[in-house]
Amino acid sequence: MNDLPLYMQIGALAILLVLSGCFSGSETALMTVNRYRLRHRAREGHRGSRLALRLLDRTDRLIGLILLGNNFVNVLASMLATIVAIRLWGEGEGVLGITAIGLTVIVLIFGETAPKTFAALHPERVAIPAAFVYTPMLRLLYPIVWMVNLLANGVLWLLGMRRNDADGDRLSAEELRTVVNETGHMIPKNHQEMLVNILDLAKVSVNDIMVPRSEIQGVDLDEDWDDVADQMENASNSRLPVYHESIDQVVGFVFLRDLIGRDLHEMDFDGFRALLREPYFVPEGTALTRQLVNFQRHRRRIGLVVDEYGDILGLITLEDILEEIVGEFTTDRIPSSRDIHPQADGSYICTGGTNLRDLGRLLGWRAPTDGPKTLNGLILEYMEMIPEPGTTFLVADHPVEIIQTRDNAVRSARIWPRIERSARLARGVAEIPMPMRAQDAEADDGEA
Repeated sequence: MNDLPLYMQIGALAILLVLSGCFSGSETALMTVNRYRLRHRAREGHRGSRLALRLLDRTDRLIGLILLGNNFVNVLASMLATIVAIRLWGEGEGVLGITAIGLTVIVLIFGETAPKTFAALHPERVAIPAAFVYTPMLRLLYPIVWMVNLLANGVLWLLGMRRNDADGDRLSAEELRTVVNETGHMIPKNHQEMLVNILDLAKVSVNDIMVPRSEIQGVDLDEDWDDVADQMENASNSRLPVYHESIDQVVGFVFLRDLIGRDLHEMDFDGFRALLREPYFVPEGTALTRQLVNFQRHRRRIGLVVDEYGDILGLITLEDILEEIVGEFTTDRIPSSRDIHPQADGSYICTGGTNLRDLGRLLGWRAPTDGPKTLNGLILEYMEMIPEPGTTFLVADHPVEIIQTRDNAVRSARIWPRIERSARLARGVAEIPMPMRAQDAEADDGEA
């Protein structure tokens, strides 16, 4: 190498610095490239993506190959820089030190920082071409790479680390939620919300969205047939449970579409029973993800939620689960006009049976998920007594006024929008501590 002309030595040094930058940049690109995008492009037949994925399947071999090449180039560049410096300035004092410092700065800028920054910003533009180069290099240098990895993995083994302990690129539900929320303009806002809602289905059970037992509308076979016919003609639901005396003695479901074209008043109970569908029961606490699969498997759209003793707690439909994903099937902002009534002063009058999830969507606060499911249940747990009409208190910074109580339950209450703490103090509204579960839910909501 000493016999080469000076200009060839300087040219070789420049080439080595370029190779050093290529090794450094390609390492960063391959380690940061989006593997999900690579898989997608590989399925479409992109050869470079397939090669990159094959290299990334054994990152220890890939890293060993890159570092082998990078270190060899850097050491060779250091030797060549020393030879060039001696030929230019002789072997005087400080020449080698200045050469080492100068080479370090040049390698740091042009061989490390600049190429790695570019590769981090454009990983695919660097990773794909690098895959075409590293694939034949790995075959050529495999014995050396294998030996290097054997020694490196031996050191890691002594430290208690194993290759199988790596997490890979698996994502938890919360990590996937973060990915969806940070997709920005790539996914429309409403699609983001649906994807996040799908991830939340596993945390929600049928108890959270079912129609409570007290609000189930059904057909009592012990009533007069003309009354039953009138009820079905004016029913607001297309599917109704049919029972004797109480919902606990359910005999089936009637789908009103099966009655189209029939004169109900000309029918009798025997003909009506022939149209009934077999009842379908859902265990309480079933996650919505599981129940969605069960509805599909059993080809059902409606079911009765039962507890461990077989007592009916409520009613769940396929539409209820779908609304948890896509939102209410209505243009009305109010989830249920039957339970929530907006007032001119900005408040809402709600029945005691209002579902807390519907109320939370409207008012922007989240009640505890492991407690009561209705407004009446929340108030009774909150007050630890049946409050008198006119009682006012705060729930999640929302003033609540009891309007009517009857039969040991809150029948209606008025809820105002959230007020700031400073405004509350100015108005002299006392702050009552929330139940612990509600506080935890509010804290979790704030962190999210």
